[in-house]
Amino acid sequence: MCRVFAGQDPEGYRQINRSIRIDGHSTSIQLEATFWALLDEIADSQGLTTPKFISKLYDEAIEINGQIPNFASMLRTTCALYLRGHRPGVEEQMTPKREAA
Repeated sequence: MCRVFAGQDPEGYRQINRSIRIDGHSTSIQLEATFWALLDEIADSQGLTTPKFISKLYDEAIEINGQIPNFASMLRTTCALYLRGHRPGVEEQMTPKREAA
């Protein structure tokens, strides 16, 4: 059973740094190649470039939560949610929007 995981291509867990502009500031994010590939796929599904998707995700998370203690970890869990079938748009359509008071 573990051979599937243990025998994976090491290229998938190679660390890659990308420079991205978030909230007007240039920052470097380090993730494994597999996560970058997933983020590219998610961004493409939204009709966005990966940097634009990440910037938008950051802005929305700040708006909702006020802070992001570990953004790289948030990106990894975003990929996990995506792989589990959570898709932007579908979830938003199912969740009733709150009316402004």
